[in-house]
Amino acid sequence: MNSARVIGVRSVELGVRDLNQSSTFYKDVWGLEEVATESNALYLRGTGRDHHLLALREQGKASLLAVDFEAADRDAVNQLHAKAKGYGVTIFGDPAPRPAFEGGGYGFKFHTPDGLPIRITCGIGQHQDTTIDRSRPTKIAHVVLNSGTTEAQIRFFVDVLGFKLTDSTHLMEFLRCSSDHHSMALFRNNGPSLNHIAYEVPDIDGLMRGSGRLKRNGFNVEWGIGRHGPGNNVFSYFIEPNGFVTEYTTEVEQIDDASHIYGDAAFWDRLPQKPDRWGMAGLPSNRMQLAMSGALYQSNAEPNSNERCEDIIGRKLG
Repeated sequence: MNSARVIGVRSVELGVRDLNQSSTFYKDVWGLEEVATESNALYLRGTGRDHHLLALREQGKASLLAVDFEAADRDAVNQLHAKAKGYGVTIFGDPAPRPAFEGGGYGFKFHTPDGLPIRITCGIGQHQDTTIDRSRPTKIAHVVLNSGTTEAQIRFFVDVLGFKLTDSTHLMEFLRCSSDHHSMALFRNNGPSLNHIAYEVPDIDGLMRGSGRLKRNGFNVEWGIGRHGPGNNVFSYFIEPNGFVTEYTTEVEQIDDASHIYGDAAFWDRLPQKPDRWGMAGLPSNRMQLAMSGALYQSNAEPNSNERCEDIIGRKLG
């Protein structure tokens, strides 16, 4: 029986319009640290041991270039490659060694049935040093993808990559590949696109300090501070210079497979405050809802420009 599966989300690669502008935001404001450069690309780590959490590649427009998941070893990578190939998705070559500036390892890249880019790697290098700074990210907590064919995407992530369905709401499907409540989620939308990337910080105090740093640098909290329903995690959301949504999160619920009970949409409907258990955050701002749909970064308009949301939506759909 082929039991190969992914065991964690490790990093995200983004295409950006201006590498210098994006580098300044993610290093000086968001709290990541440069670890490697290559041609028109920059690799940034958090305070943990992972080689990098974010890769930025200048290409004149904003785009999602890859979500990186980890497998246990080369045998697991090869098995997952065979499973993905058998499923019929687009695959970009056989598994192969990755460059040292990317953290090394062995892996391959493919598109989901929706056409979004995923990379699976094992043996990624780790740093020996860590940093104690509660206001800075330690790791990627989860990635949320928009989809217009959610059920088909669930089948792929469960059957091919070995995810487990943790909870469902009318808007989202929460999938786990580790003890974290979810390492990724699928949002019912016009899709496919990137909804947001969540970076974990050590505690609530760190989340508040990090959020304060964003505000001091002119980036408003577009949604939060609050505590989610599914996942039970504390959150604050921002829109970065390319129009991508970035989240600080902490206290993500840990799942024990032996005792976890799946909650469906009807179950979560009974919770009075689904998006925010505290009832403090309210609704996401209009700009945040636009950005979460993928329309803002895909429009490649400056997120802080005076262009109306209606104009961006009209251009995207037109």
